Amino acid sequence: MKNDHMAFQVSNMDESLRFYTQTLGLRLVSRNINPEEKEDYALLELEGGNLELIQRLVDEPFVKPSNRPPYCPHMALATDDMARTVAMINAAHIPIVRGPLEVAGAETWIYISDPDNNMIEFIQWFR
Repeated sequence: MKNDHMAFQVSNMDESLRFYTQTLGLRLVSRNINPEEKEDYALLELEGGNLELIQRLVDEPFVKPSNRPPYCPHMALATDDMARTVAMINAAHIPIVRGPLEVAGAETWIYISDPDNNMIEFIQWFR
């Protein structure tokens, strides 16, 4: 099997697209409205599968997910340089939810969240 995509629900598609494209640098592949499902959805390119953002277009309350340990579900993005990633996050004024954390000799990681509290992990493997 091959990973196709993962999805996050968002409350404001335009704000979320700015965060993922302008702040994190992902490339927008497509954006469409599905009138039958009453959804605005966008696909962002990631190596190894894409990220789908979905905004419900109905009058129902949006409930942000929890950002408490163990921070699940979350999307994990690999980095080759955690220091550079942390500097990019700090320069964009994105609060770090937790980290950097480390398992000596194996990995280091941090957690941030998008505007809707969807959790994003950046991980650097030391193998």
